[in-house]
Amino acid sequence: MLALLVDHDAPAGLRLGETADPVPAADEVLVEVRAISLNHGELRGVTNQPAGHVSGWDAAGVVRTPAADGSGPPSGSRVVTFGPSGAWAQLRAVPVAELAVVPDEVDLAAASALPVAGVTALRALRRLGFVAGQRVLVTGASGGVGRFAVQLGAAAGAHVTASVGSAARGEGLAELGAAEVVVGLEGVEPGLHGVLDNVGGPQLAHAFGLLAVGGSVQSIGATSGEPTVFEPYATVGELRSLQSFMMGGQLAGDLAVLVAMLAEGRLDPQIGRRGDWKDVASAAEALFARRIAGKAVLDVS
Repeated sequence: MLALLVDHDAPAGLRLGETADPVPAADEVLVEVRAISLNHGELRGVTNQPAGHVSGWDAAGVVRTPAADGSGPPSGSRVVTFGPSGAWAQLRAVPVAELAVVPDEVDLAAASALPVAGVTALRALRRLGFVAGQRVLVTGASGGVGRFAVQLGAAAGAHVTASVGSAARGEGLAELGAAEVVVGLEGVEPGLHGVLDNVGGPQLAHAFGLLAVGGSVQSIGATSGEPTVFEPYATVGELRSLQSFMMGGQLAGDLAVLVAMLAEGRLDPQIGRRGDWKDVASAAEALFARRIAGKAVLDVS
């Protein structure tokens, strides 16, 4: 099969080449991949992978071979999938616990945007508890996770403040449900119920100081690349928490929730760039340069 293989001498550390077809385990289906979506973490992780490795987390396609143990969808089913690797290929073996069936009315490219960004936003928001009527801040709101978080928070009844790096990056967020769109943390008042932070750095420390008593920050990412430094005694006082976050696995149930919302028109995948997987280097460069609002999706030919 063809796949995007790790090649440390190639642009973005990837090249299109031939590799062996995956052999599924008993609880895995073999999927013909039609679309993949890109994430900062997996692209940055390419530098730590051996040459010839097939990376990639998010992919959507059609089941070629069902799971040998009888679990999961039959051959011909349209599915969206997640895994720690193997997405950037024409064929992918994936556990039944990491996929959801996609109805015919949903574009597979749109579904491919859901696993990491969508499930991360969903699970991080759940950590904040009951948010209806509460003030929730989403930093890095123009990115993939951020745009899902804005939509899901608004759907849950929260008053969502979307923080972005520039006014241009904030375009469209009000239409997704943001009650406020701010540059940085300008004008954000204290008393936040929760923060979903994708940026890290000094902004994380500032956001922590805006929490109400009992509020929490979910530390999802650190796209700023800067260290977070707290002033003396900034973390001393009434109960507020800064919690590390990791999405985890077993995505099937949450993927099904997001696919249903997509099918019902209650969720927009926010695809900011779509192209052929041969253009992965330019897509990766645009993603790192923050020239893509939302998700980058590539069609697998």
